[in-house]
Amino acid sequence: MKKITKDQFVAILNEAGVSDSQKQRIHALFEQRHPDAHQSFLEFLGLPAAAIQEIRAQSRKT
Repeated sequence: MKKITKDQFVAILNEAGVSDSQKQRIHALFEQRHPDAHQSFLEFLGLPAAAIQEIRAQSRKT
């Protein structure tokens, strides 16, 4: 299975007009409703463990 990179995915979101605050809200909802899937998705995008931890921690604060 071919993967999409984080940069490619973010570019799609940007081109679709998703704002930074909307992206943060997506992360927060993903973390709230499906934390294990959120972890898996971030890993799928190839993010390093430290970045995943930071994203998930910030997502819990929102």
